[in-house]
Order: sequence, then structure tokens, then C-alpha cells
Amino acid sequence: MILQILNGLGLGSIYALVALGYTMVYGIALLINFAHGEIIMVGSYVVLFSSQLFLSKVGLPLWLSVFPAILVCGLLGFLIEKIAYRPLRNSPRISNLITAIGVSLLLQNVMMKIFGAGARSVQSIFKREPIKLGNMEVPYVTVITIVVTIALTIALQLFMKKTKYGKAMLATSEDYKAAGLIGINIDTSMSLTFIIGSALAGVASLLYMATYSQATPLMGSMLGIKAFTAAVIGGIGLIPGAVFGGLLLGVVETLTRAYISSKLADAIVFGILIIVLLIKPAGLLGKNVKEKV
Repeated sequence: MILQILNGLGLGSIYALVALGYTMVYGIALLINFAHGEIIMVGSYVVLFSSQLFLSKVGLPLWLSVFPAILVCGLLGFLIEKIAYRPLRNSPRISNLITAIGVSLLLQNVMMKIFGAGARSVQSIFKREPIKLGNMEVPYVTVITIVVTIALTIALQLFMKKTKYGKAMLATSEDYKAAGLIGINIDTSMSLTFIIGSALAGVASLLYMATYSQATPLMGSMLGIKAFTAAVIGGIGLIPGAVFGGLLLGVVETLTRAYISSKLADAIVFGILIIVLLIKPAGLLGKNVKEKV
């Protein structure tokens, strides 16, 4: 039971990192970036090829592939915001939603055209023995995933509250027009939001590949949907909410697969989403905010 919970926290940590990207973009740009799952997919291929074509040949640790993944994912997030979303900033939200779906499908099909529809496998990234806790053997990658997620969450919170750029992003999230009037560069804040969220996706892509060891062009779809579900359950727009929702979903999914049925795991996860939305639409950690008309 305890081992399954730890495995669930490892899976939930991946969901949490992905959910952070969703919650940052929504909290600041009021946009649901459905292409975020595909950014992780691109990052997974970067991890795959940088580890196989370079790192393994020169004898360096394969986890160093996280750095090119962060770079490529951050650049991709910047380009998506600048090319696809910035021209539609003052358009109806449905326009942004359709654009996000279009970007998602574009990335899927481009990667499928380049690499094919089949799965590509990578060798073990963390070549360490399981960590022994009493009679249990916890996979090393599970511990690394949980620790990295906690560290990045704390770092992100400090960045948002203590730095000039973080405070500018928070001001933009409150009212981007008013923020612009007091001298905040809205374009910079929006771009930085996408870059940071996409860079976190790059880290998530390494942890995903370390856990599941394969990448496919369609892998981002379900991963992105579950991470978005986690963000909504925890309270979309809130960093702690995204992390809490991701960890909760990971534990629930793992326990369901272990003790009930693997076929019901997704149904139960999305069932929890429906229940939370019915009882507390703002999410478990969110607060209902009344809008003045």
C-alpha cells in the first residue's frame, strides 16, 4: 500500500509539473493552452535523441538531456505565444481555444511526419539501484521525481513573489490593461509565462522518459488532459492547487490500477473532476470570486 502511494506520488509529480504550465498560462493570460501536452511530447523526443546521439556516446549521464529539453521547450513556448496567441490577445476566448487546439494538432502531425507514428524507446536514464526503505524497494526515479517537483514548486513560488519579473507577472494576471498603464511590459510578462511553463514541461519530459522510457507523437494528448484535470481539481490559476491536484490524481490513479481495475483508472480520475466541479467549481484550493458587472 505504502509503495503504491509512493509510486502514485511519483506519477502525480509528473502531472503536477505539467499542470503548473497550464495554471500559469491560465492565471496570467486567461488562456487554456491545450498545446502544452505537445510541448512535453517534443521535449521527450529531445531527451530521446540528445541522450542516444550524444550523451551516451561521450559517456556523460543521460539526465543531462534535460538541459536541451528545457531550451527547446522554452523556445517553443515563446514562439507559440508570439506567433499563435499574441495576435489574438483581445479576441474572443473561443478564438484562442480553437487556436490552441490547432497548434496541438499541428505539433502532433509534424512530429508524426518526421519520426513516424510508432513509439521510440530510450535506455534507462537514471542507472541507480532502488532505494530500500525497510522491506520496500522504491524506484530511484520515483524519489527523484518527487524531490524535483517539490524543489521546482518552491523555486517558482519564490520567483513569483520575490522577483521583479514575478511581481510583474502577478500584476498582469490581476489586470493586464492596468498593468500596462503603470509601465509593465505586457508582452514580456506573457512571453515569460509561456517560457517558464514550457521549461517546466521540459523537466517533466525527462522525468516522464525516465519513468516510461518511450515517446510517441500522441503521448501529450492524454498526459495534457490529465494534467489540466489536475489543475482544475486543485484550483486552476493557483500554483499550490496545480501541485496538489497532480499529486492527488497520481495517487488515485495508481491505487485504482493496483487494487480495483486498470480499465477504470481513467474513469475514476475524470469522475473526481466532475464531483469537484459540482461541489466546489473553483477547485479544492480555489476561492469563488464574484465578478462585478
